[in-house]
Amino acid sequence: MELEAAKSMWEGKATAVLRRSTPEFAWSLIENFFDLHSWLPSIRTCSRLDGGDGGALVRHCSSGEGGDAKWCYEKLVGMDPIEMRLSYAALDNNLGLRNYRSTMKVLDGGGDGGCRIEWSFSSDPIEGMKCEDMVDYLDASLRGMADNMEKAFLQSSNQNDVVFVL
Repeated sequence: MELEAAKSMWEGKATAVLRRSTPEFAWSLIENFFDLHSWLPSIRTCSRLDGGDGGALVRHCSSGEGGDAKWCYEKLVGMDPIEMRLSYAALDNNLGLRNYRSTMKVLDGGGDGGCRIEWSFSSDPIEGMKCEDMVDYLDASLRGMADNMEKAFLQSSNQNDVVFVL
């Protein structure tokens, strides 16, 4: 039975390239587990909740308003600042997520500079969706997030420029 359940799990990954941002800058934004709404365009609010069970870090993320609002409680399950990796699990939600785990990693951009963000997940199948739909959603979300992070990096770089007037 466990083998059958393992076969039915969805897995997917999206990657976005940030051409200008340093890995350290991108990580400084991602590692703030409660600030997702600042970078992910589809998230309207992201707030810290009392984790209850052993002081776990739990956030509540929502998008939309009123009856159309989508929401999810997510628990931080691991963070490695050296590897620039953060993992979380979905708890209660109205998105149809069951046994959802996700990892975000910041990687070096290679010889071209910049960096890459990798966002992977595993989940039970979601009713009314295909795994490809979930991967497409993750990819579009990550691209929007990467664009916002690049803008933030450029703004922070411009603020650090020194101008000499003669």
